[in-house]
Amino acid sequence: MRKQLKKLIHKAYEFNYHRSHKNSAMKALKHIEREKGKTNPMDLKLAKEYAKNVLGSNKYAPWLYVYTAIAGEFKEGWIPDNYYGEIVIPKLKGDYKNLGDRNILTNPLLRTTNSVDICYFINQMFWTTDFKAIDEKNIYNLLFKNNEQIVFKIENSSKGKGVYFFNKENFSLINIKKLGNGVFQNYIKQHPFFSKISKSSVATIRITTTCDDKGNLSVNAGFLRVGRNKDTHIKTTTTIRIPINMNDGALFQYGFFPNWETTEYHPDSETIFRNKIIPSFEKCKTEVLKMHSNVPFIRCIGWDIIVDDQDKIRLIEWNAEHNDIKFDEATQGPCFKELQWEKLNIQQF
Repeated sequence: MRKQLKKLIHKAYEFNYHRSHKNSAMKALKHIEREKGKTNPMDLKLAKEYAKNVLGSNKYAPWLYVYTAIAGEFKEGWIPDNYYGEIVIPKLKGDYKNLGDRNILTNPLLRTTNSVDICYFINQMFWTTDFKAIDEKNIYNLLFKNNEQIVFKIENSSKGKGVYFFNKENFSLINIKKLGNGVFQNYIKQHPFFSKISKSSVATIRITTTCDDKGNLSVNAGFLRVGRNKDTHIKTTTTIRIPINMNDGALFQYGFFPNWETTEYHPDSETIFRNKIIPSFEKCKTEVLKMHSNVPFIRCIGWDIIVDDQDKIRLIEWNAEHNDIKFDEATQGPCFKELQWEKLNIQQF
């Protein structure tokens, strides 16, 4: 009886999971086609056939439709976002995917000097980056000794939620304790390159790296996220994403609004995206590969970094679970074709 109940619960979860992805994909497709016109029916047919015959089910077709609409043609090797979540993540990350959500583990795991972490509030205690307990009466001085403003991020936060800004005047231990587990971070002063695009919030460079079956690490894709004038930080609901040429760090011609419609320039600063070169981009790639080498058993990671005003690479956060590959696939993909992830579902057909 218990096994049957678990099976029913799993089926219900699976049904809702794929229905949610289908709704999101078809909504995106509607916006894309409103701007670009109807997608070639033959290409959509190829996408559907690929979903069924290669990936194992028609339920993976909707995101392939989105990728096809953006690219203007169907390409073999694309990984749908729901296939990535259902098949790839469990097999290539397992429970280790949760490590990225535990802020206090960032420094010891990644062995990086690029982190902006100052200290942590975990399980009702304050901790240094090397796990030393801190008396709460010393927290204020630790945070604001060299900072006018600091950031507090709730553990396991996502989509720009759970991010709070404090200064010397509004900081409150009582409020921090109400928020729960989280990390205190230095407020980053970004490189002028990014401020020219959007100065009100710190931009993020998302670079995705992978580990193949032989243990080789590689950089597979990347894009820049910038906020709008009213944003204090990057939010999923307002961010503009601009693909990056991974060879030279040049921005693509078009940036994408959250609904997948495009723009050639930032609507607030009116900065044109095309051919703007991200500073220290080779160093960005080198640094994320170096960090990934310390956790290669997490086979795909999305790194959110930025170059600060001193040309130093700063790690904002790392995404070890569902690091959202659909934008990379749609605008630059197939990004993971050589990894043969499509074969991970072979046992189902």
